[in-house]
Amino acid sequence: MRAVVYPEVGVLPAVVDVGAPECPPDGVVVEVAATGVCRSDWHAWRGHDPVELPIIPGHEFAGTIAAIGADVTGWQVGDRVTVPFVLGCGRCEFCVAGDAQVCPDQLQPGFTLPGSFAQRVAVPRAQTNLVRLPDTVSFVAAAALGCRFATSFRAVVTHGAVQAGQWVAIHGCGGVGLSAVMIAKAFGANVVAVDRSPEALATAGALGADVLIDGSEIDDVATEVIHRTGGGAHIGVDAIGHPAVAATSVSALRRRGRHVQVGLLLGDAAQTALPMDRVIAQELAVLGSHGMPAVDYPAMLALLATGALDPERLVTRVVGLDEAGAALAAMDAPTGPGMTIIEPGRTR
Repeated sequence: MRAVVYPEVGVLPAVVDVGAPECPPDGVVVEVAATGVCRSDWHAWRGHDPVELPIIPGHEFAGTIAAIGADVTGWQVGDRVTVPFVLGCGRCEFCVAGDAQVCPDQLQPGFTLPGSFAQRVAVPRAQTNLVRLPDTVSFVAAAALGCRFATSFRAVVTHGAVQAGQWVAIHGCGGVGLSAVMIAKAFGANVVAVDRSPEALATAGALGADVLIDGSEIDDVATEVIHRTGGGAHIGVDAIGHPAVAATSVSALRRRGRHVQVGLLLGDAAQTALPMDRVIAQELAVLGSHGMPAVDYPAMLALLATGALDPERLVTRVVGLDEAGAALAAMDAPTGPGMTIIEPGRTR
């Protein structure tokens, strides 16, 4: 089959012919219809998040089942599916409790397994991780759900416990941030969108953000958020992954507010400092959000079915495999708002 591969850190990923994946006894092989280009893929390609090389990147995907392992029941060839980017083992205490996204024995396509920038991808642990797609959800929309949208959904809804009328401050309006804007608005919250790009802010506004703050024009973003929200955000989300942004999000919360870290903080940035004096005095919560387990997908998909959420609005570009490497490398520089989706069957 055709797949996108990079053999070394920073070497431009290229399309090559590789052997088709074998079907695991406990898994399936998925014919990839659409897969997202995510900043997490870029972090691995740049060596910030080490992976064993060479590797096929890609972890946000949807398609149809092409083969089924002998131990898998309840699924058929041709079923429309997607999967979380974290494949839990299905047996540990966390998976049993419904928290497969933090499984200590997790597998991840594109990182610990061959990924989805390919015509087909093998998915082990199918019984725990396969998600059935309603016919009303397109493959492009399902791929957009993958990492960014699902992570934002869990961040805002599960960890943030968003309520109608609350203020949600989204710091960074890329794919993750714009997903969070859309989700917060679907739950009736007020949204402050912060970014340094006028284009990104305009997109956030089009998705319903109530207040737009250009970080390039404001010296003290936290104070501005507090002023514009009448006391600070109930929920703050760092959707970029930067020490200064995380600290700003915490500083912009109202008392007993909740900061959710979604953007990756890797390498030296992983040891970032937060204003813990404020966290203690105002009883703030600092939470991490790492994907979403398959068991939680139905609630999100139900909102797609009603039209309350439409992740396809976040897709700004659809390319084929031949353009995938360049799309990943383009993340070296600031990219426009929205998501790029790869359709392996697409030709230029």
